[in-house]
Amino acid sequence: HTLLIRLLCLDFVQGRIVGGYTPSPNSIKYIVSLQSSKGQHFCGGSLVHKYWVLTAAHCNIGPWVSRTPELSAYEGTEQYSKPLSLVPHPQYNSSTTNADIMLIKLSAPIELNRYVSLAPLPKQNAGLLAGRMCRVSGWGSTSHSGGLTPLTLRTVRLPIVSTSKCNSSNSFSGNITTNMICAGSSTGGKDACKGDSGGPLVCDGRVYGLVSWGNGCGDPRFPGVYTAVSRFRRWIDQTIYSPFSRCLKSAGLFSRED
Repeated sequence: HTLLIRLLCLDFVQGRIVGGYTPSPNSIKYIVSLQSSKGQHFCGGSLVHKYWVLTAAHCNIGPWVSRTPELSAYEGTEQYSKPLSLVPHPQYNSSTTNADIMLIKLSAPIELNRYVSLAPLPKQNAGLLAGRMCRVSGWGSTSHSGGLTPLTLRTVRLPIVSTSKCNSSNSFSGNITTNMICAGSSTGGKDACKGDSGGPLVCDGRVYGLVSWGNGCGDPRFPGVYTAVSRFRRWIDQTIYSPFSRCLKSAGLFSRED
């Protein structure tokens, strides 16, 4: 089967969304839906270059495609592309979910326009303070049990939870690595959920996290766990630009944030 990348014209990146709301149409211009050849959504992602999508390494479950606007209907602003190659991070560990990040090179470029733009990324190793409000979006499950998959994009605002609190004995007991970020409500009921994997956690307008894993959905003891994108900014840039970096540098045109 083939995978379709459905680029959705909206403005935040995703999560498994419980307790959220529907954002205004075309407000998240870089969110991507990874779909099977039958059009079934299974992961989210972010467009970071006209040829590249950023998602979670655990979304590497077969061939697929990407598209942009509403999942429930064709609106004329969607774009589709098939993957040319998948580049999971070399240190990705499926047992610990560490380094859960992957780049997908598209077979054809996405046209950037009023509906589709690139996701801004943080600088290398940029941090987030506990309590900072962020936003996660996706087409994942809207119920705590993991059922009910919506046909429209949903989003929810969540505060960052400190790694020390997330690693405590009554939470994830030391399983949160330096390559992970936790975010969730202290009262529960708001979270990313099944089907939101790979989508972005957006803070200050930048994709700081990718929906990675958790323990249930919306449990106050167990915040959602996200891949810390800032830990991998150099890897992202090197993967996308390394074939061209030498000639760009020699031409005096090579500059980037890291």
